[in-house]
Amino acid sequence: MNNPTQQDWSAIDRPREKLVRNGLNSLSISELIAILIRTGSKNKNAVEIAQELLTSYDNNLASLSRLSIQELSKVKGLGAVKAISILAALELGRRRREFEVAGYKIRSSNDAFLQMQPLLADLPYEEFWIILLNRANKIISKKKVSMGGTSGTVVDPKIIFKEAVQVTCSNIIAVHNHPSGTNEPSQADKDLTKKLKYGAEQLDIQLIDHIIIAGNSYYSFADEGEL
Repeated sequence: MNNPTQQDWSAIDRPREKLVRNGLNSLSISELIAILIRTGSKNKNAVEIAQELLTSYDNNLASLSRLSIQELSKVKGLGAVKAISILAALELGRRRREFEVAGYKIRSSNDAFLQMQPLLADLPYEEFWIILLNRANKIISKKKVSMGGTSGTVVDPKIIFKEAVQVTCSNIIAVHNHPSGTNEPSQADKDLTKKLKYGAEQLDIQLIDHIIIAGNSYYSFADEGEL
């Protein structure tokens, strides 16, 4: 016997009706995704498809957001149109966080780590970002400046300083991840830090930290007295 479709459910169990009746907070993540999916397949309703999707990626929305349209559309019961809807919603959530961080004051390396860890911790390749700050160390914006492979990424200081000058920032925090899981800096990391520090000083900008993220741990050049 096939599972019931959404139309066969009691109205009290339908995600859209539940949302209208009880509000967004009453829905589980799978129910929210089911609303994006809209319809189920022959044997599964939309919530069941959403639950299987989440289970496949360890209930990690960050992992889902890194999938391509082609990868997500291969999931049974989805397809390109539904995949696009899910990825668009996840991207909106990410951009909302970008707006929320504007004006947030960085008081320590841990503050910077907490800002960037959700973006970098689970990546299978390296990315290099900068946090642009005003004189009071409040965030102006966060920018990704390069993306590379599993063992490194090429960083052009000119791109970093161009971004800094455009927003008239006073301070910069450099951040990148190590997919290897070790947060210890390489010699290349140390050399780049020195180069960025020197270049920033020529523009009357201060490099206040360079943070390496590896999973749930990080290395701070500032905390280690290397700036």
